[in-house]
Amino acid sequence: MITNNITMKNLILPIMLLFGMSNLASAQDTTAREKRANKDMFSYSYDKVINSLEGRDDLTVDGQRSLAVSYHKMNQNLKSDSVYKTFINGSTGVVPEDYFNYAMVLKMNGNYEQSVVWMDKFSSAKPNDLRAKDYQANKLEYANWLVQNKRHLITRQSINSEGSEFGPSYYKDRVVFASSRPTSKVFEREDNWHNLPYLDLYISTVKNEQLEKPEYFNSDLNGKYNDGPASFNKEGTFIAFTRNNHRDKSKDRVVELQIMFSKFANDKWSEPEPFYLNDPAYSIGHPALSADGNTMYFTSDIPGGFGGGDLYKVTRNKDGEWSKPINLGNQINTEGDEAFPFFEANSQKLLFSSDGRYGIGGLDIFVAEFNGPAVVKVYNAGFPINTQFDDFSAITDATFTTGYFATSRGGSDDIYSLTIIPADFNKKLNGLALEKKGKPLANTMVTLYHDKVGAIDSSLTAADGAYSFNVNTNTQYRLTGTKATYTYGSNTASTFGSDSIVYANVILSKIYSPEPIKVEPKSDLAEVVELNTIYFDLDKHNLRSDAKIELDKVVKVMNNNPELIIALRSHTDCRASEKYNQLLSDRRAKSTVNYIRARITKPSRISGKGYGEALSRDCPCGGDAITDCSEDQYQLGRNTEFTIVNGGVIANK
Repeated sequence: MITNNITMKNLILPIMLLFGMSNLASAQDTTAREKRANKDMFSYSYDKVINSLEGRDDLTVDGQRSLAVSYHKMNQNLKSDSVYKTFINGSTGVVPEDYFNYAMVLKMNGNYEQSVVWMDKFSSAKPNDLRAKDYQANKLEYANWLVQNKRHLITRQSINSEGSEFGPSYYKDRVVFASSRPTSKVFEREDNWHNLPYLDLYISTVKNEQLEKPEYFNSDLNGKYNDGPASFNKEGTFIAFTRNNHRDKSKDRVVELQIMFSKFANDKWSEPEPFYLNDPAYSIGHPALSADGNTMYFTSDIPGGFGGGDLYKVTRNKDGEWSKPINLGNQINTEGDEAFPFFEANSQKLLFSSDGRYGIGGLDIFVAEFNGPAVVKVYNAGFPINTQFDDFSAITDATFTTGYFATSRGGSDDIYSLTIIPADFNKKLNGLALEKKGKPLANTMVTLYHDKVGAIDSSLTAADGAYSFNVNTNTQYRLTGTKATYTYGSNTASTFGSDSIVYANVILSKIYSPEPIKVEPKSDLAEVVELNTIYFDLDKHNLRSDAKIELDKVVKVMNNNPELIIALRSHTDCRASEKYNQLLSDRRAKSTVNYIRARITKPSRISGKGYGEALSRDCPCGGDAITDCSEDQYQLGRNTEFTIVNGGVIANK
């Protein structure tokens, strides 16, 4: 998000969070205090809002909302939690956005369990909201994001002050960043939010992995109000930077942001020129230039986006004219705020921050992988980069091994360095995500865990259920699979040995709904009931205790559906003669049918037949075939299947 506040992390906040104030307060008269607080909200004077509204018991829902938001913006999230808790449970005028904002506050307080409760409420109220969809798709990944990634090493930089430092950018062999650090100016202007100096651009050299002795970047580019963050072309001759549109006199009373450009020639920077899209009606900021300076990513609340601040891309022709903006789409943007883009061209990765995509805290850093113009994958950078606080404005070098980012985990916005330890991948780990009966599962999230480091990679399976990871040799790995309406699956894999490719599948089970299900004739009963495979011991037809547990499930569903007709088929493995196996499978079918008939109404509804070794596919059968199948593989052939004969609507309760 972006505004004129000290961190520029919030975009058009008063409009987004306080929409419809004049309509929602109809049930109660707005007091003079609330009217004054409304004005203070639009000028980001959150301390004044708190002074006006704190401790009052006559606040409307809008007044309570203003107080809760102000506490949150002043990093008093425990107090924000208390106010939300007071009005959000059933009060007239509560809107789904309150659920979302309360969930964010709870998460930043470390109360993840309650945050999930309110995100579930938000998702139910607005199921088509991109934030709700992303939450539903990723909420099971939360625990994985919290795993310490030992390939990511972070270090707090010594240049951080009591003010706010963020928005680092590479400038030749140095780093430029935005800061609200106190200065020696005689007349120091202060912002309304934190009563700290306005942002200026500073520059530091890098020595021993630390940014040293920050200096003003350029006094001509540092204006009276907020300037920064900035971005440069590779040569350092072209700058794009964010500046407050302090001349804005628009009716919305919000001072929007704008992007300015300057060129370096004859040992000085030129007078800043505005981006053609700058407009008092909306904000544009956080520019990120390509190496040649002819492509720029930025964030804006330009009309026509998905909501909040969206990420856009423009290109510049040989005449210096910028193209129309291209929205990066709903694989990246949400109804929340996406900001601080940075595109690393060699790896084709876009780093950005978002509070709309589901994450660990407030703003989280995400990585989007591109293949040309197409987004291949978007994922959360995880801990220790992301925390329950705001983490944002990440950049990396051309090798994607070192970089910087900003975080509020220390109480104010500080810059940290980042080192990414490359993995020595020399093997492949391939596999399939499958249902229990072998059906491939597309779009399953498979996560790879290193035995010592934790989660190191994840991937969505292809249409055939396949996934593939680059892995190290002589390492133990664990795999997990998650997919909506399926239970969690897991497996292990080892890369010890000489094989260059290691195979390991992840098996998931369907979660069966208690609601009635429409099925077609000849459907598999296991598609309706959570039914495990029924096995027999070698050369036996009597029912095992584990088989009876599964048969009781069949009994239950048949008694709940008195018109249901089932035909079963029993099989053997391929050992012994075909004639013997046929007789053995008949006995198995008979013992199974008799067990069910003794326990259901209209016993004639169940019938069974033996099929011998006809369907034994896992091991060679017949003739002089020689096999080295294990006993477990032979076991797969000794089973019973259930087929629904008549179809219809089946109640699974």
